[in-house]
Amino acid sequence: MADKLSERAPKAAPTKQVRLKLVYIDFWSAVKFSFLIAAAVGVIILVAVLLIWTVLTSTGVFNQISTLMRDVSGDPNSNVSNVVSFAQVMGFTLVIAALNVVVGTVLGAIACVLYNLSVRITGGILVGFKNG
Repeated sequence: MADKLSERAPKAAPTKQVRLKLVYIDFWSAVKFSFLIAAAVGVIILVAVLLIWTVLTSTGVFNQISTLMRDVSGDPNSNVSNVVSFAQVMGFTLVIAALNVVVGTVLGAIACVLYNLSVRITGGILVGFKNG
């Protein structure tokens, strides 16, 4: 009985290997993809700065720096929050994240154009795929 079941079992299809050349990258697809990646990195930067600020505030690092500033300067009114506030830090981070999105998108577009131009010289990248 087991022999009959093994005979009826479907045989695995042979794997087929295909070699393809990447000779063109669509410009608008590359721009959209690089925009999404840069936007994701911008959001990660914003969240990271928010988390770092929260950790530094909750551990009392800013209070210790304020105490050090008072001891060094001799001014009893000196405080870290007078120099750097949460709103200033998040505003600066937002500007950096926005610049990151713009620069990342432009660099993705430039990389696409350069690749499409270099394909004329090199013929493209040969990529192998395997079925299964």
